[in-house]
This record gives sequence, structure tokens and C-alpha cells, in this order.
Amino acid sequence: MDAESELPVLIGRRVAERRAALRLPLEEVATRTGVSRAMISRIERGEVHASAVVLDRLCAGLGISLSALFARATASPLLRRDDQPVWQDPASGYVRREVAPAGTGSPVRIVEVELPPGAELHFDPSPRRVIDQHVWALEGEIEAIQGGAVHRLGPGDCLHMRLVDGNGFRNMGGQTARYAVILTLEPFP
Repeated sequence: MDAESELPVLIGRRVAERRAALRLPLEEVATRTGVSRAMISRIERGEVHASAVVLDRLCAGLGISLSALFARATASPLLRRDDQPVWQDPASGYVRREVAPAGTGSPVRIVEVELPPGAELHFDPSPRRVIDQHVWALEGEIEAIQGGAVHRLGPGDCLHMRLVDGNGFRNMGGQTARYAVILTLEPFP
């Protein structure tokens, strides 16, 4: 099994483990997230390549970050580019690369994102988690939306966001935009 086909299985296992750790039945997770029981069950079995929005809703309901689903634990503080987990959203085409090595004990996650021209993503508010992040534009231009405010970012620009109210990203340009997200997940009070 190659890395791309094993990622849905890894994601499913992590969702199931987190749900079990919280002792939540499928029905409760479905209620918390707005994701159907059937979809959650298919995700847990690794049978479906769910969209970023669906996975983010699950993460919000389980109090974890998307990075927690994608990261591969390593004993090394070095994670080579070829070993970094890469995932593509089937709905928008956005590509997410988990850059920071997991398993180091650091609360910081680093994600590299490629957003195709015309693509946009909108994430729901996260009532069960607090995420503090910086979005650093590397190539192209993106619009970052937070709480109704739209921020246009070009190469080198950096925006701080606290993701309690939800957010969104748009690539209004004609080329793929690339940006880094540096984030920490804080326990919800």
C-alpha cells in the first residue's frame, strides 16, 4: 500500500481512536459535527476520501486539529520532504503537506498548502478547540477570511488568526498559491 492510499486508513484509525478515548458514540459525534453516522463510520474504516471541510468538522467535534489526523509519528526530530504526509482535498483540489515532525512533543504544527486558482475553502467555527495560527503567503495571492474580515495576502505577508469563529481561504489569482500555516492547538477551557 502506497502512502496516498494508506492515508485514509490512518485518518480513519485516528478518528476512531479519538472517539473511543472520549467515549463518544457515533450518534453523539454526528450531532456535534453535522457529519452523518454513515459517513463517520466509512471514514473510520478508511473507505472514503473525505473533503477537508468534513474532516475539519470531525476534528472540531473531537477537539483536535487536522494536523493531528495527517501527521505520522516519528522518533526523529528531522522529517525529510519525501517523508512528509501529503493529502489532496477531493472537493477543492487543495494540497496539504504536514511539514513538522510529529511525536516530538512540540505543540507547534507547520503545514504547507497549495491552493489552485479559483479554489476556496470555508471552515466552520470550532466550539471544542482553540487554534492559534499564522498564515504566511509564499507564492501567489490568497484571501483569508476571518469573522467577516477579508485579508488579501501576497508573497511574504503573514496574518495571525485565532480560529474560534471559523475561517476561509480563496485563491482569486490565475496561478496556484502556496502558503505556510504555523499553528498550535490549545486545550479548550
